[in-house]
Amino acid sequence: MRKRTLAQGSACLGRPPRELAGEVEERILNAARQVFLERGYEGASMDEIAEVARAGKPTIYARYPGKDALLVAVIAREVANRTPQGLECSAPRGATLEEHARAIGAALLETVLQPGKVGLLRLAIAEAPRFPEMAASVARMARERRIEQVASLLAEAAGAEGLDALPAFAPGQLATTARHFLDLVVLPLLIRALFGEELSSLRAEIGPHVAAAVNFFVAACREARPGQP
Repeated sequence: MRKRTLAQGSACLGRPPRELAGEVEERILNAARQVFLERGYEGASMDEIAEVARAGKPTIYARYPGKDALLVAVIAREVANRTPQGLECSAPRGATLEEHARAIGAALLETVLQPGKVGLLRLAIAEAPRFPEMAASVARMARERRIEQVASLLAEAAGAEGLDALPAFAPGQLATTARHFLDLVVLPLLIRALFGEELSSLRAEIGPHVAAAVNFFVAACREARPGQP
């Protein structure tokens, strides 16, 4: 029996519509993401990626020399695009630092605890021995982007409440404070997701988990003294 392809049951294959002609790169990466998530790295084939993308293999190879380069491109794009929807306006004007921090934490977790996001993270971790430079680069990029986002939002929230003079929110300390926030609020549920816990159950825990973690985080920020890590 012929192996079912991901494209069956969807749009007819063949020459892409004219309006999609300028979106070849995006279609290739979208197709590769879909196939990698469905088949894994070993099970994915360039033939199936080309079929799902509705692109010829020469078109794909002109951009990516092989399956490994496609995987790197898919994961790099995912990291670059990981901006939580509505994060900037997730807390009401005049909210306390705790309320702002809870809104930030909830938005981050709602973003990362999605099947596609977790699936790609698992794939990147599984293939790290094969592509160590890619794994190190992606991990560094993802962490730096998240720290930069959270640092900016925490600084804004602290300033709105007049707490920006606290040592935890000093310019030289802000990146460390944001890293602690991510470690306390986001990492515990994300690790459980990577180990296979049901995502719907984990998302149901977001509210109480974020509330408890943020209370601890904000208390530490308020009590921190200059020079403390």
